[in-house]
Amino acid sequence: MSPRASLLSLAAALMLTACGEEKVAVYQVPKESDPELPMASAAPQDAGAAQGQANMAATAVPTAQGADLVWQAPSDWAQKPASAMRKASYGLPEGAELSVTAFPGDVGGELANVNRWRGQVGFPALSQEKLNGAVSRIASGNLTFTVVELIPEGNPSAKAILGAIVPFGDGTWFFKISGTASAVSAAKPSFANFVGTIHAP
Repeated sequence: MSPRASLLSLAAALMLTACGEEKVAVYQVPKESDPELPMASAAPQDAGAAQGQANMAATAVPTAQGADLVWQAPSDWAQKPASAMRKASYGLPEGAELSVTAFPGDVGGELANVNRWRGQVGFPALSQEKLNGAVSRIASGNLTFTVVELIPEGNPSAKAILGAIVPFGDGTWFFKISGTASAVSAAKPSFANFVGTIHAP
């Protein structure tokens, strides 16, 4: 399945999930302070993306303040202690991991954030003109999710990321599954269900 087809399937799953009426169990993790965003490992292809990534990597960013988003994690995700950068962390089947982080403002903008994740798995950076074709944007309740799927084809052991970027209040939240391509691919259905539970308190 192509990345675009996979994103459309994920979008459809999220829309169906958002319509469900199951009760949601709330998880909240104490706020952490003074994290620093990592620098992307791959060199951007255009000067604008390079400048955005450089600005993010060079700036110490505190976690977002104010009300937190809440969600219901799947039963087979093991909650782990939050680190200095994370609002929450979960261990997933096959060794994948989901991290939840939140930072003030737009953290360099959507393009820089997507390219940061692309760099972490060795994908080339995108130009602004190509961004829309590489992500899916999904509205659920009063939130808008930018869903990013970065799963290399043909190499099950390659690094992969599946995540959602969510502007909320005065900050931006990042829900990111990382692991091997095999593990991240296997997590796609549960991630779709998980994202459908995320909401403002």
